[in-house]
Amino acid sequence: MKKAIFWLVILALLVYSGFQFGMPYYRYTALKTDAKEIARISLGEVEKTRAQIFLRAQELNVPIEEKEIVVTRTDTLVRVKVSWSESVNLFGIYQKTLNFTVNIQE
Repeated sequence: MKKAIFWLVILALLVYSGFQFGMPYYRYTALKTDAKEIARISLGEVEKTRAQIFLRAQELNVPIEEKEIVVTRTDTLVRVKVSWSESVNLFGIYQKTLNFTVNIQE
């Protein structure tokens, strides 16, 4: 019985740590994909593109400000660049800072 409880606790800790590390990576992937699509259909409107990306970042709870989103336009490309950091804390025992950068051209 003690062995089963031990393995259940280990499994619960693995699931918890997977969730804690998985959510920041999910937000990064979702924002990168959405920013790519927004840049693709933006028609080069810099302010509108920045506002749409910021709105999506807020929906995903990405810790950035609108002024941190850099959108530039050339003749044929729209470039979007944004960076942020998130900290993952596992019960106060282990803490890791994850750095993310979205840098796309469409």
